[in-house]
Amino acid sequence: MKSKVRIGSHVSTRGGFLAAAQHAAGIGSLAYQYFPKNPRSLHLKTPDVRNAAACAKFCQEQGLVSIAHTPYPTNMAVGLTRGEEFYRLTVDSLKNDLMIAEACGSLGIVVHFGHLKSQDVLEGYQNIIRCMNDVLDSWAGRAKLLIENQAGDHGAMGMTLEECVKVRQLADHPEKIGFCLDTCHLFAAGGWDIANTDELLARGKSLGYWESTIAVHLNDSKYGAGSRKDRHARIGQGMIGTEALKRLVLAPELAGKAFVLESEKGADGTHREDIAKVLSWS
Repeated sequence: MKSKVRIGSHVSTRGGFLAAAQHAAGIGSLAYQYFPKNPRSLHLKTPDVRNAAACAKFCQEQGLVSIAHTPYPTNMAVGLTRGEEFYRLTVDSLKNDLMIAEACGSLGIVVHFGHLKSQDVLEGYQNIIRCMNDVLDSWAGRAKLLIENQAGDHGAMGMTLEECVKVRQLADHPEKIGFCLDTCHLFAAGGWDIANTDELLARGKSLGYWESTIAVHLNDSKYGAGSRKDRHARIGQGMIGTEALKRLVLAPELAGKAFVLESEKGADGTHREDIAKVLSWS
């Protein structure tokens, strides 16, 4: 008998970390994602440790897994180009996110590859590696930093699996780094021919990408392949379509990964319907 796909959605932490986990379980999730703090700010948060511990305990009891998503202003590629203060805030914010994720029992923190508006392309990659090193040098927890591929709407950086693999390889602590694949981003970046998903699976395997993939943002795309537009659609309601997403989700290479929906909610205000749809595949 096949094991169920670990599928869920992004949920609010408005009532606390435990409430977020309880909501996820209540809509049939086996995985979920949350913001560890204000998604619009890098300012550090002192979490409610007891609430986080209760969240971790609940998830363990319910067989739930979770990932945290770093705030939107997080940009590892800018380095010192915006000044020492912003760089230190970025590093400290990522450390803060890791600490909160660890307290909640999460698998890791998702961070966008990053972008840099500069003529020197290599500078952006060097900044990412330096940032990851500064974040992870003193990190001893189990939660990992999860690099997310990008659609290309802010520039060409981070659009390929190869780039994600390379910056991890060049970092001082690759064992503390994993990947979060965003299906919409990969499709929009032109990196997934949905008529030949086997090629994508083989490429990821040859790169060693899948073995370090911890989570997948399972999003359909409102725009076509190569559009470089980051606009998510509900499962089967976009340009990727149900069959291609199902082929990817059920591939042996992705067995056991945490799948998270980041698309629009259903009529009931939750992702219950789409979660049930994906669960029906396994």
